[in-house]
Amino acid sequence: MNRTDGLVRRAVKTRENGAEGASGLNANTLDDNQDSLDNKDQEDNLDDGDSKETRLTLMEEVLLLGLKDKEGYTSFWNDCISSGLRGCILIELGIRGRVMIEKTGMRRRGLCTRKLILKSDQQTGDVLLDEALKHIKETDPPETVQSWIEYLSGETWNPLKLRYQLKNVRERLAKNLVEKGVLTTEKQNFLLFDMTTHPLSDNVVKCRLVKKIQDAVLSKWVNDPQRMDKRMLALIFLAHASDVIENAFAPLNDDDYEVAMKRVRELLDLDFETEAAKPNANEILWAVFMAFTK
Repeated sequence: MNRTDGLVRRAVKTRENGAEGASGLNANTLDDNQDSLDNKDQEDNLDDGDSKETRLTLMEEVLLLGLKDKEGYTSFWNDCISSGLRGCILIELGIRGRVMIEKTGMRRRGLCTRKLILKSDQQTGDVLLDEALKHIKETDPPETVQSWIEYLSGETWNPLKLRYQLKNVRERLAKNLVEKGVLTTEKQNFLLFDMTTHPLSDNVVKCRLVKKIQDAVLSKWVNDPQRMDKRMLALIFLAHASDVIENAFAPLNDDDYEVAMKRVRELLDLDFETEAAKPNANEILWAVFMAFTK
């Protein structure tokens, strides 16, 4: 798959939406220091600069971008968001220090062939994350990131792996957002069937999310993925993989829209192997990104 697939022309997308340090330290000490840095990043990311704001997981943010405000459901034409949400789950577990990509060892291997391994089985408090964590813990031998995205999505030809599928993910995430006061719950009739929908009830939270993404690629653009907030970097990639990034850029004027899309393409065109090998890089982010470009 081309990394820029899904970056469609704005006019087409609009019509569619309208229709719907020190020497002498041993390796263990270095690992402990890195874990401390990762945990600090995790706490900073969860705070998101304002403890009073409604805290959303990556999964909830991507789903919120994909939901139609008034109708309360995602586009019927979007067949990417399911796997995109599973990618969010793996990155959330990585950012929270629960999983990691296995070390390369003496023989350097690519991200797509290295396994996802358990780092900590401590529960996160999020039902979906803990369910995925339980599956990863019980799987021996370990599997690759791409395999886990397929298993958690139920998109596998191996019947023995179907038990790993996370079911009703969108509905469960929507209920989380209802509990947080962001969405509400309604019943809508679609001629042949009734469907539970979740229209937007708190426009401030979604507007804040949209502006945060816009700022990241416009006024706060740093032109260096290693200096970007890991959670924001993941959000941009996975919003694209879920085919909902356009919803964040639709309100922009034409000039800002072109700049925003150009910078997203720059991120998509990065050499993920090179970025993952840089100091302090979170390898699981880049492994997930790579899984969506194969």
